[in-house]
Formats: sequence, structure tokens, C-alpha cells
Amino acid sequence: MSAEFSTILLRWFAQNGRELPWRATQDPYAIWLSEIILQQTRVQQGWAYWERFMRRFPNVEQLAAASEDEVLRLWQGLGYYSRARNLHTAAQQIVSMGRFPTTFEEILGLKGVGEYTAAAVGSIAFGLPVAVVDGNVYRVLARVLGIETPINTTAGKHEFNAVAQELLPMHQSAAYNQAVMDFGAMVCTPKSPKCTQCPLAERCVAFREQRVGQLPVKLKKIEVKRRRMDYLHIRCKGKIAVRKRLKNDIWRGLWELVLMDDDLKTSIIPHWKGLEKNFVLWKKDVKHVLTHRVILTDFFLLEVNEPPALPPDYIWIEEIDFERCAKPRLIESLLENLP
Repeated sequence: MSAEFSTILLRWFAQNGRELPWRATQDPYAIWLSEIILQQTRVQQGWAYWERFMRRFPNVEQLAAASEDEVLRLWQGLGYYSRARNLHTAAQQIVSMGRFPTTFEEILGLKGVGEYTAAAVGSIAFGLPVAVVDGNVYRVLARVLGIETPINTTAGKHEFNAVAQELLPMHQSAAYNQAVMDFGAMVCTPKSPKCTQCPLAERCVAFREQRVGQLPVKLKKIEVKRRRMDYLHIRCKGKIAVRKRLKNDIWRGLWELVLMDDDLKTSIIPHWKGLEKNFVLWKKDVKHVLTHRVILTDFFLLEVNEPPALPPDYIWIEEIDFERCAKPRLIESLLENLP
């Protein structure tokens, strides 16, 4: 099955593979950048960000020399901001090494790089014989081979890694890895797969046994939690109150308005001598959806002529300067259409 499986996929890829700009280069920096951006991001959305980064930072040295704020600002809107911070750190690692790492172990040692990304970069940029295993690969292998081991378990990870490596044609790792990823994204899709057009249909256990919708098996998802984050937009003579999020929480390194959490309500508001009576509710119950949580926000405005005392870590900046700060998409949406 091994040679036959890979031969069919490679033939399909030669005729149907996606034409993507990072596939038109052997530059490991450009390939690595694309893989980091495409972590938990659709290709169509990530494409524009990849082009943006390549224009601003055409090589790893320029990315490493940039400030974290600049990298986060360029990443703004893509989400999962730890990827941007890790990207920046890894660029500095590469520059310190004096070259782009060329072995699987070296690439895996870069900040923010896991086994999948190391395999993708290593095989595509350097021809390393290491199989990629991501959601697309899990789905294709589970259906074609009828593997029922849950993909989000340790046993499942080991089994699928072993099977993927066994199927890999050692001297065509780059083309094969890209083929199986494209095949999962274009033919063997999560919903409404194109089974009648699939060149592997005759060999597919799931198709033969009518279990396509049941494979791959995945244990119950993490429960989506709801979180309340109300914000106050304080304006005073062209300046606004903001802070940079530094705690180990969502949006670390990004800038936000005054967060009306319990600390603020118990320590600062009582000393504002009735200012809370002037709060104007501008937007109510704004819903912002992340992967494993939903954030609900009430957004208040406060116009003052004299600057009140601010909570710790907050500063006054010119309102126009805040437009250039890297900030969460939620904050951007709250500020839309303000008078």
C-alpha cells in the first residue's frame, strides 16, 4: 500500500496542487514564515500576511532587528499573538546561529516550532525525509486506512506518526508532504468530501464501509468558556488612557484601553468622585469569539477635562498615536465608528 498510496497522491498533486507563493522559492526563511503564519490560520487569510511580512522583512536579519511592537502590529488581526512573539524570538535565534538551521532537531529547537512545522520546513526547504502530520494528514490516513484510534491521544499521535513516516517516499518528501496536505484541504475535507472524485476511493476503508463522517475519531472538545471583559475609553484633551498587556494571558504584548475588572472597580473607581456617573454605554454585550472562549464586552466612554488618576500600568498617550499601536481585534472593533 505504501508505494501505491504515495504514487497516487504525487500524481494527483502534480495535476491539482495549489500554486502558493512560498512554494515558488527554496528560501528556508520564506518557507518557515509561511508555516508559522499558517498555524491555525486558513491559507487564504495567511497569504496576505505572508506577503506583508516578506515586503517589510525580506530576510530573517531584518525581522530579528525589528521591535516586538512592530512585529505585533504587522501581525494584528491574525490572532494567536504568541505566534508573532515566538516568530520574533526564533528570528533572533537564527541570526545568533549565523545560518538557518538545516536539521530536523535544529529547526525543532526554534521558538514556536513543533514537530509538524519542523517536518514541513525541513522537508520542503532541505528535502529531509520527515513526514508531516497535521489535521489534514490525520483525516486522510484515518479514512483511507480505517484507523479508529482517537487523533487527540498519545496513542493516536504515535500511531499516525508511524504510519505517515512509513508512507513517505524518502526521496520525494517535499512533494509528498505538500501533496497530502493539499489533498486533505481540497478533496478529503472535514465536511462534504469529494469522495466520488477521489483517486483513492477504491482503496478507502471509510468510503467502502460508509464511515467517512465518523473518521477520524476525536475525543470530546475542550469546553468553550465565557469571559467578561468590559472596557472604558477615557478621553482627556486629545489623550486617552491605555496600557500594554504584560501578564501571561491572552493578547500579551498588545495595547488595550482601561479594563474594568474587579481590581479597577474596588481600587480606582471609588476615588474618582462620581466620575462613573458620566460613563456612557456606547456598545453593549459585544461578542468576540476565540478558539476556546467567548469574550463578552460592554464598552463605555468617558470624556473629562482634567485627567483622573489612572490604575497602575496605565499611561496617557495621544489618541492618534494609539492608531499605530498593536492591539487586539476586539479593541479595534470597539473603537469603530466613534464620534
